[in-house]
Amino acid sequence: MDMPANYKPFQIIEIKFKGSRKDFYVNPDNLYLEAGELVAVETNTGGYDIGHVSLTGELVRMQMQKRHVKEADVTKKIYRKATPADVDKWKAAKGLEWETMHKARTLALNLNLSMKLSDVDYQGDKTKATFYYTAEGRVDFRELIKKMAEQFRIRIEMRQIGMRQEASRLGGIGSCGRELCCSTWLTDFKTVSTAAARYQNLSLNTLKLAGQCGKLKCCLNYELDTYMDALKHIPDNVNVLKTEKGDARLQKTDIFKRMMWFSFPQAESWIPLHVNRVKEIQRMNKDGVLPPDLGEVQEEKPVMPAKVLDYENVVGQDSLTRLDERNRNKKKNKNKNKGGQPQQQQQGRPNNQPQNAQAKPEQQQQPKQNNQGRNGEGENQNQNRNRQNNQPKQQQQNRPKQQPNQQNNPNAQQQPRTERPPRESNEAASAESATEVQGGGEGQNRNRRNNRNRGNRNKNRNNKEGGNTGNSSNENSQA
Repeated sequence: MDMPANYKPFQIIEIKFKGSRKDFYVNPDNLYLEAGELVAVETNTGGYDIGHVSLTGELVRMQMQKRHVKEADVTKKIYRKATPADVDKWKAAKGLEWETMHKARTLALNLNLSMKLSDVDYQGDKTKATFYYTAEGRVDFRELIKKMAEQFRIRIEMRQIGMRQEASRLGGIGSCGRELCCSTWLTDFKTVSTAAARYQNLSLNTLKLAGQCGKLKCCLNYELDTYMDALKHIPDNVNVLKTEKGDARLQKTDIFKRMMWFSFPQAESWIPLHVNRVKEIQRMNKDGVLPPDLGEVQEEKPVMPAKVLDYENVVGQDSLTRLDERNRNKKKNKNKNKGGQPQQQQQGRPNNQPQNAQAKPEQQQQPKQNNQGRNGEGENQNQNRNRQNNQPKQQQQNRPKQQPNQQNNPNAQQQPRTERPPRESNEAASAESATEVQGGGEGQNRNRRNNRNRGNRNKNRNNKEGGNTGNSSNENSQA
């Protein structure tokens, strides 16, 4: 970002350290610093410390005004940007914090001190360590400091903090599912009382109202002012309203809707009343007048506005259950088709017949009758053939003579002669069919089909043989 030529950058920088600790430092050399860079800064007890740049420029001025810090009070300086040697030394110091804290806890337990060591913060040059602890009262830890100095060979500083400050340093996840406010953005810890929960109509359950620190949640103060403004319109001391039916007691209050619910003794239903009606009945009771009834008010249900789409919903893609509705429609159509069979066909069938047999149309039954007739013809085919062979010669002579016409008409087509099959094959086929008929239920169906096919073949053969016998008789008469 290009700055004006006469612009002078704000020389104070905000630096962040471990555990959300922040402080302001002067940048005398006007080093170009960006957020997140590591810098070496001055300390109160000598040496230097390593921290991250959190704010620069005019934002630091606004932050100082918020915390009521004057520019003249900022005296500590920024030495330089952190070198690789400074970073390695700083990381080595941070690696000793976990082990140092557990050793210090064992020393405090051996001295029977009623204190809890929660965190240790090493200085960037590894010459000093600050121990943070919580305690209910005053603790004499002079003997503890001597033993820790002998064991760790560094300067020791003890700093007592509260429960909220401990939670802000350690961090964590709240009951809302987000990171703790005190460890992210909250800097001022205001006192929270149970009155804030009462004004908001919250149940006084310490397990639900307490946070990670064991104290009341800081978020109880966030909406307290809004509830206090809404409570100005709610009347006080309205626990009982007197009427001719009896005394009605207050059961529930909706602060923002300005509705109050009352109930009579030995009555299961609650009667909703507006705040104005409650004030009116309260004035009547002060004057000694008892209203005949509370005058129930019907609750107005909120009217949901129609959803206006900024696009054309062609296939219902905005509905999450669109696929379920299609499956339901398919199932309904299947059920209708199954249940929509004509009742006349169902009444005419026996009860023991399966559904598949009932579902067959009448057209399939008619070919069976024709096939039965064909089977009858197939059984009598041998008898008909014998009758034709045993016909008298007089009937053959009485037939019309077609040979002269054929001689006069040379273009006339003559039917080809076919050789007559022997009788033994037909008799063998009839014998085989007779043996197959004697089979079981499945064999009978097969025999019927075979007889049907054989009957059709024999019938065609008889027709051809009849034509051939006519031709041969004509030839004999000519001879």
